[in-house]
Order: sequence, then structure tokens, then C-alpha cells
Amino acid sequence: MHGGPPASSFSFGLSARRLAWLDRRQTLLANNIANANTPGYKARDLVPFANLLNQAQFAVSPRRTHVNDLPPLPDTQNFVQRATDESAIDGNDVSLDSQLESVAATESAQQAATGITTTFVALYRTALGR
Repeated sequence: MHGGPPASSFSFGLSARRLAWLDRRQTLLANNIANANTPGYKARDLVPFANLLNQAQFAVSPRRTHVNDLPPLPDTQNFVQRATDESAIDGNDVSLDSQLESVAATESAQQAATGITTTFVALYRTALGR
């Protein structure tokens, strides 16, 4: 027997964290696009998800009270960064082309993460005979 949570808990927890990160990123990108004409607005994005996995504060979580509890989601607010250092004359640095590319990439990642989660659920149902 090995220590640590079962692989299934890790998979679902990681999937939930990835989906929460993607959701937060879409919100930031939508806000950037909405402020494309706001003087002085600075576009924001999240630190890449892979970087979060390497940060100790992402891995630390409150104690779970039940074995079936999912680990809490990270506070992604702490991981917001500037999207670019280039600005227009009015101080706005939103590039609509760049933002729309990021939105499309994030949507694709959401579909992939949702598909993986759906596959895990189907495998568990099969294993349980449901």
C-alpha cells in the first residue's frame, strides 16, 4: 500500500482546479476585451496553470474533514499578472487580437478538461456497474 490520496482523488481535484483556473481566466479575458477602449486600462491574465502546480501555496490546503471531500480550489486572484508591457498613447495596453486568441485557446482547454472529467466519471460508473 502507498501513502497519499488515491489517484482518483488527485485526478478529480486536479481537474476541478484546472477548470476553476480556466473559468477565472475567461473572466479576466472578457474584462480585458470590455475595457479595450478604456484609457489607462492594463490587460491582465493569470499565471500559467503549470506554474501554479509548482508553487507551494497552490499545494497547501486546509484539512479535509471527510475522505470524499475534494481539495479546496486555489484563490486565483493571487495569481493575476499583467498581460503585456506595451501600451497605446492613451495608456491602454489591450490587444484585441491577442485577447481573442487567448479566449479561443481557453475555450479549447475548457472543452478538453471537461471531456477528461466526463471520461473519468464514465469509467467510475462502468466500474460500479451503473
